[in-house]
Amino acid sequence: MKQSLVNLLPPATVAAIWAFWAFAPAAWVESGWAIIAVGLGTLALVQALELVFERHEGWRINRRELATDVFYVAFGYGVIGFLTETLVNGPLGALKEAWGIATPWLADSPFMVQVLVVMFTFEFGQYWMHRAMHNWYPLWLTHAPHHHITQLNALKGFIGNPIELFLISLGVIALLDVDLNALFAAITASGAIATYAHANIRANPPIWFGFFFTTIRHHSLHHTALSYEDTRCNYGNSVIFWDRVFGTFKDGESEIVGQDDRRRLSIWEQWTFPLRPWLEKRKAAKG
Repeated sequence: MKQSLVNLLPPATVAAIWAFWAFAPAAWVESGWAIIAVGLGTLALVQALELVFERHEGWRINRRELATDVFYVAFGYGVIGFLTETLVNGPLGALKEAWGIATPWLADSPFMVQVLVVMFTFEFGQYWMHRAMHNWYPLWLTHAPHHHITQLNALKGFIGNPIELFLISLGVIALLDVDLNALFAAITASGAIATYAHANIRANPPIWFGFFFTTIRHHSLHHTALSYEDTRCNYGNSVIFWDRVFGTFKDGESEIVGQDDRRRLSIWEQWTFPLRPWLEKRKAAKG
């Protein structure tokens, strides 16, 4: 019974987030603080749950890992969030107005229809971007640092090279007509699913949830250190449905995660990783 309740944690959290935004007062939504509070609150909740419902002892969080993770969360919310809004969402919004792009059918749809359309549309782009990062070497160099993490924890989804973190945030949601409540519900629910998909929590959600959304089982296989080929599957960040549609879904999980020799990279090494081929050639030339 206890394990059955633990298994319901991811869908229950997502349902609570959807319910919050469905009834959140307009003043809360328009102020902008609520989406940050819900996002950070979810991260804190899932991180705390790791201490109670640990999945693997080898993934147990320590001060060094936590400090790095918190740094990347701040970087993601601050720098990456600012760049995405300034360079992508803002210009797309202006383009939408200039070209008269509209989706009135979506604006008139029920709240949950809007939420799910935003989630699945954004994740469609995420899926192809992530898949490209595993199949085109220049993009792989930006994504590889994320696969060098040697344990999975609630905040690990924020870790990576800044170029990758920016690229993976790109989307066309700014072109859609949706209520702000529905938009925020989609963003924070997707974030919660991705957080659980990286978390050291022994929750195995029901089959119906795992059919559409990413879970720690399938995402841990994507991070496995035991087989390079097994990392070329389960690309969905929060929606694994697209993997099922395009034939890249694979069942299974892995406790051993990491890349190459499974050496933990420093933040500096993660940020300079795309330059590694050039740096190695330069070092060889000097030698």
